[in-house]
Amino acid sequence: QVQLVESGGGLVQAGGSLRLSCTASGRTFSSYTMGWFRQAPGKEREFVARISPSGALRDYVDAVKGRFTISRDNGKNTVYLQMNSLKPEDMAVYYCARSSTWSIYPYEYPYWGQGTQVTVSS
Repeated sequence: QVQLVESGGGLVQAGGSLRLSCTASGRTFSSYTMGWFRQAPGKEREFVARISPSGALRDYVDAVKGRFTISRDNGKNTVYLQMNSLKPEDMAVYYCARSSTWSIYPYEYPYWGQGTQVTVSS
């Protein structure tokens, strides 16, 4: 059973930074696309960023381009999301997820972490 465990969320002022981490169990981490998604109250879960198995490809939703950076360390089975210049509209529960496909759609990610809350005060 694959387990994904996120950490690094918290409360930050607008303009501040946070780094989220997601560590996966198992030996095949380097074979999968990893994604970050977020869900704000009353809204659907949305794609934030994805990274290919080797880390060579990265992709972001337009709203975070230039502010967020996704990266991975396959030796540590960990994917990161560096979030800079945070805005109140970034406030949400952030989830990491694993997929066998290069996708932005939540339904194509069968494995999910429990989520970590990011709160941005204005």
